Amino acid sequence: MDQVKEIERSIIKKYRKDIWSKFVKAVQEYELIKENDHVMVCISGGKDSFLLAKCIQELTRHGKIPFKASYVVMDPGYTEKNRKAIISNAEKLGLPITIFESDIFSVVDEINFKSPCYMCARMRRGHLYSKAKELGCNKIALGHHFNDVIETTLLSMFYGAEIKTMMPKLHSDNFPGIELIRPLFLVKEKDIISWKNSNQLTFLNCACRFTESVSIDETASKRLEMKKLIEELKKINPDIEHNLFKSTDNVNLNCILGVTKDGVYHSFLEHYDD
Repeated sequence: MDQVKEIERSIIKKYRKDIWSKFVKAVQEYELIKENDHVMVCISGGKDSFLLAKCIQELTRHGKIPFKASYVVMDPGYTEKNRKAIISNAEKLGLPITIFESDIFSVVDEINFKSPCYMCARMRRGHLYSKAKELGCNKIALGHHFNDVIETTLLSMFYGAEIKTMMPKLHSDNFPGIELIRPLFLVKEKDIISWKNSNQLTFLNCACRFTESVSIDETASKRLEMKKLIEELKKINPDIEHNLFKSTDNVNLNCILGVTKDGVYHSFLEHYDD
């Protein structure tokens, strides 16, 4: 059995419970992919986006809902070494990728060196939406996973002073008709790492040229802080990850001081005496 078939088999067989079933559950439960959708799968070069691409590919082949997928890599100015690594991994995984160029790294370097990761993320998103529109895609799939969700929830509480989480899908405000979806929403990072190691795969951790020489990603450091905190809390309560995730799907509005809906704040006092 060649490497591509072994990798595909591992997702469906060995990691059926921890990866494939959770991927399919998220797609179905959150209605992420529907009949005749055209999904642009964004591959950054890391383990998450490559696994996402393989899961989507398997779903196009064996799923009950007919849809189309395009596998896209945006090159924002990668080094030659990193670009070759992405192309090599795509070949190992049997993914027919399309690469398009952008000059994001150069632009970010010129206008905002203090917070390049924030600027880069914003600019990337714009380029991806434009590419999706060009390809005729109505959905963009990103590789955010379960741990991204709970870490984002804690980041919002600790540093944003609000209770907010990462959503499984979002409508685009600036590109009508295009949705952003996160099919790995229920898949845990430890299982993605296990799948990667089991198949002896090596992916890029961060292909950004800024972080190769200096530690400047404040958001990443805060996220690492949340990872470490969750690991410590798990020593006390093994269910902490599940509880953090479930809490965003089990909000008791009778015990909330206020909520914001569509940009408008509503205090509990508005209906307190009703």
